[in-house]
Amino acid sequence: MSALFSPIKLRNLALANRIMVSPMCQYSAEEGVATDWHFTHINMLALSGAAMVCIEATHVEPIGRITPGCLGLWDDATEAALKPILASVRKHSHTAVAMQLAHAGRKGSSHKPWDGGQQIPLAEGGWQTVAPSAIAHKDGELAPEALDAAGLARIRAAFVSAAQRADRLGIDAIELHGAHGYLLHQFLSPIANQRSDAYGGSLENRMRFPLEVFDAVRGAFPADKPVGMRVSATDWVDGGWDLDQTIAFAQELKRRGVDWIDVSSGGVSPLQKITLGPGYQVPFAEAVKQATGLPTMAVGLITEARQAEEIVASGKADMVALARGMLYDPRWGWHAAAELGGQVSVPPQYWRSQPSTQKELFGKTTFGAR
Repeated sequence: MSALFSPIKLRNLALANRIMVSPMCQYSAEEGVATDWHFTHINMLALSGAAMVCIEATHVEPIGRITPGCLGLWDDATEAALKPILASVRKHSHTAVAMQLAHAGRKGSSHKPWDGGQQIPLAEGGWQTVAPSAIAHKDGELAPEALDAAGLARIRAAFVSAAQRADRLGIDAIELHGAHGYLLHQFLSPIANQRSDAYGGSLENRMRFPLEVFDAVRGAFPADKPVGMRVSATDWVDGGWDLDQTIAFAQELKRRGVDWIDVSSGGVSPLQKITLGPGYQVPFAEAVKQATGLPTMAVGLITEARQAEEIVASGKADMVALARGMLYDPRWGWHAAAELGGQVSVPPQYWRSQPSTQKELFGKTTFGAR
């Protein structure tokens, strides 16, 4: 039996296989509101064969967006726009739907990637960003404002409100975005966090705000639904956040009931020097799993079915999360199941596509005609 297509349970959420569609920003919302692009995109990925689809970074307040086109969940309008999308997914797919809740911090107020991705000046429609410390992400940029106690409380409350809205929408799981140089990662990394109060300095202090956000969200989301965290295992910069600190953070999250750690890397500094290659982040997921015993997800340049199978079968990670590979091949899960001898659930409208050599790919199917 394929390890990749074996079931796994995260809290009370039963998943038929070990594949998640990774959250991928689409930069296609309007004032945080999901559009017809999101309807098409999310429904397409819900038919990929993955057991869980994670909706892109969904920002908890307007100034927490990366770009003006980023998705949000902070008011009734942003919540209402997601309802018909999720209703369509539920009608046609058995996949679980997670949502990544996020705040961009000092990396907010950026142009969309296809418009260059650089900071938008205030005079051109940008906004004042916030961060642990008043340190710009890049030289020459407008520095963020350092968050005071009221700002920290506002953002904690915004994460809670978004989690409650996500539950009302029927979201099955939440992933908190603590990676890629965004706000929670900014607090963790000594590169971005140079505070002198209880939220900066020591590892314990730098972990404090992300752990407070996790505790607040965990307390607000139903106890039977899982909450995970995406982390950057290293900043790829000397003197920055690293694997040992990631493990310490994961151990604290474990004490608080985290259900998985999604292990990525980088993003907090333009000085990062990343060594790229197939599965280059898998050793980080393996190290976190070995040190903590927590379920981990491996992500990053995982593109081949047998590569994913080996990661799970060897115990390096419990799940794999695919992003660009899913965009390139939106039926990646089907093709992986065919190669590995697994099964996927697909709508009956697609049963006729089953190859003649793969009679059990879609499980028990029937199709007749006069």
